[in-house]
Amino acid sequence: MENFNPADNIQDLQYFGEFGGVNPSISDSSTYTFLSAKTMFDTFEGNAEGCYLYSRHSSPSNLYLDKAMAAMEGTESANVSASGMGAITPTLLQLCGQGDHIVSSRTIYGGTYAFLKNFTPKFGIKTTFVDITKLEIVEAAITPETKVLYCETVSNPLLEVADIACLSKLAKKYNLKLVVDNTFSPLSVSPALLGADIVIHSLTKYINGSSDTVGGVTCASQEFIDSLKNVNNGASMLLGPTMDSLRSASVMKNLRTLHIRMKQHSYNALYLAERFEKDGIKTVYPGLKSHPSHEIYKNMINPEYGFGGMMTLDVGTLDQANALMELMQSKNLGYLAVSLGFYKTLFSAPGTSTSSEIPFDEQKEMGLTDGLIRFSIGLDNDIERTYQSMKSCMVALSIL
Repeated sequence: MENFNPADNIQDLQYFGEFGGVNPSISDSSTYTFLSAKTMFDTFEGNAEGCYLYSRHSSPSNLYLDKAMAAMEGTESANVSASGMGAITPTLLQLCGQGDHIVSSRTIYGGTYAFLKNFTPKFGIKTTFVDITKLEIVEAAITPETKVLYCETVSNPLLEVADIACLSKLAKKYNLKLVVDNTFSPLSVSPALLGADIVIHSLTKYINGSSDTVGGVTCASQEFIDSLKNVNNGASMLLGPTMDSLRSASVMKNLRTLHIRMKQHSYNALYLAERFEKDGIKTVYPGLKSHPSHEIYKNMINPEYGFGGMMTLDVGTLDQANALMELMQSKNLGYLAVSLGFYKTLFSAPGTSTSSEIPFDEQKEMGLTDGLIRFSIGLDNDIERTYQSMKSCMVALSIL
């Protein structure tokens, strides 16, 4: 682990295009021809290395990105998909069936919560939602039917931190699979090296970084990725959340600058978090010593990539939150929008947007307040200038 640098692993990959291009050629085909019927048969059976059958199963462009993502996360293999949910849902359905049970963090992306709470019960799969930061509560929720522990490295939107190494020990004790969504912390944290069995990303966010496409990826063992793509019972193969080759190529190009972007996102977020906390605003950021899991996270991260670009501020009420976001947008300080990882700061009130699938009483129980604003801090060059402008908006609205 000491010599593992995820950005170096990406940089060391060498893919030339068909005609010597410095970027790999894009395979713009849905189906592929064979020189013999026997080779087609072998490919159907999964026994023809380097042969392509049909792009729902695999394509050269997707495999380039697969290999890059596996190299970044330190796993044997990976499988890209058309969205983050297109990675999460097949992964969990591949692992679980009728009568199985999942223990999940209570603070997760709203779409994942809705899938586990409302959709998987149709297949006889039950989920218990717990405070993932309290290991004794996690362990108490495990039953003989439990197959999966599910969490986010840094939770959406409350920025709770999962102690992946300890959760991994718990998973191994009960023979469970630990599945970690690492969307908020690419490069900063390498969950597989801490013991996670499967690492998921929404490529839409930081990894792509330009808010122009959606995508996802599942990083895991070769055996598990093969099972996802099995023509007879593979959830990814049969549900069909296939990433388009043109989008794979676009994400691959943006991936090359991820290490530069993450350093700036993290630097800017820490800068703002420290100043707003000093100003008396209730600020949550894993890089602050006041964060309950600061020391745990500090020992988990690859230090050069920092604590990430996600921050929350609680400004009291939903009306104040909405007024502040609208004013900041009018001053060109960012955009009132969901998602994250864009070059521009994005902000939203998660209780009425990205976490709206979670019932209000459960939001209240987990600490998701009306006045909470989730910030994805952008790549601003002069972050002091940004801070002063944001502060002036707060003063104008009597928040400060």
